[in-house]
Amino acid sequence: MGLYDDIRSSYNLGPEFTNVEMQTKGLACAMARYWISPDGCLYELTYRETHDFEIIEEDDERYDPKLLFLNYEWVPTGKHGKVEPCYVTDYVEVYPAIWNRKWEDWPRCRIHFKCGKVVDYETFTRK
Repeated sequence: MGLYDDIRSSYNLGPEFTNVEMQTKGLACAMARYWISPDGCLYELTYRETHDFEIIEEDDERYDPKLLFLNYEWVPTGKHGKVEPCYVTDYVEVYPAIWNRKWEDWPRCRIHFKCGKVVDYETFTRK
């Protein structure tokens, strides 16, 4: 199956692709999250540096000797997530994350991005 990225579009790509959760293997393929704004600009939603590891020392009551190397805890850093522009120039194929109908009818949308902006798109099915 492999890794994919999540993408949501506020840009009008038709009823199957606007304001629904979609997936793509055409971008980072690293389980990243993307958003297409109403004006067609592509953004990456990132949560880098919002949390950090805190090592739990042996003298701490939270320490568990059975966990060996897993004695740590995620702690918030006080920073918030960011919406960063993504300047992709490529054709990216997306498809709905959930499709409860026939596999042959599963819609696809090929979006042409130029410098992170939607230039054109086309929808099609597997038929």
